[in-house]
Amino acid sequence: MKVTLEQLIRAAGELPPMPQAAQKALQLIRDPEVNMGEVAAVLAVDQVLSGLVLRMANSAFYGLPGRVVTVHQAVMVLGSNAVRDMLLASTVAGYLSRPLPGYALPGGALWRHALGVAIGARWIFEKRRWKGTDEVYYAGLLCDIGKLPFEKLLRGVQAEAGEWLHGSFLEMERQYFGIDHALLGAEIGRRWHLPDELITAIAHHHQPATASQYREMVAAVHVADAAMMMLGVGVGVDGLRYRLEGEALDLLGFEESEMEELIRQVTDQIYLAELFLSDRAPGW
Repeated sequence: MKVTLEQLIRAAGELPPMPQAAQKALQLIRDPEVNMGEVAAVLAVDQVLSGLVLRMANSAFYGLPGRVVTVHQAVMVLGSNAVRDMLLASTVAGYLSRPLPGYALPGGALWRHALGVAIGARWIFEKRRWKGTDEVYYAGLLCDIGKLPFEKLLRGVQAEAGEWLHGSFLEMERQYFGIDHALLGAEIGRRWHLPDELITAIAHHHQPATASQYREMVAAVHVADAAMMMLGVGVGVDGLRYRLEGEALDLLGFEESEMEELIRQVTDQIYLAELFLSDRAPGW
């Protein structure tokens, strides 16, 4: 069954828009000279976002001696990076947290996977002291956005059929629809006017050797994606039928011993995110 890009994108339905307060706050945070008081003023007008930053600042993770009672105090405690990550994670949770029966994924599974890839890819860049840690985080967070349109169509395909037992969803997407979720996700990214490096990372994150640009970013997302598969987070009925490419490991200079540390970092931070965002992403 061949379908057009327009049909696939329509199949996704309308994605919930990012709250205006979150958009404005993220725009402010991109400025290295940002005044966090301005960020607090923007977030304070959104009841949900205000609650999230206050909950996060008052969590045991920060261990403050007194209660944080205002949004202004909360953003000062958290800092711009933590506030930015919370805003992005909360927004993505809105459309990745629902159950995806076409991929045999329960509610919250794809969101956890996306967050883990984002955290893991950024950790790889940070450890190497490379620039672009924000960009690689966003690329990881959005790398599987193309699964949303496919999911509804895959419900009509018998996942239990013998042919599914010998291949990945990636291969089945190409066979049934003529395009895979990575390339579809890149097309969605173009329509969202994402930067070229994010579009490239989304398009090539399963086959990093095919990328001609931004190869380190693509490789980092690929390795972090493989780590989440090893953890069993966001794995559907196709199991672990995705190959970790040696070229990506070589490009990153990624040692085998690093995988255990990466997985530990990702696991801890996903747990914290679940505590902070549990009311925002139902089904956990």
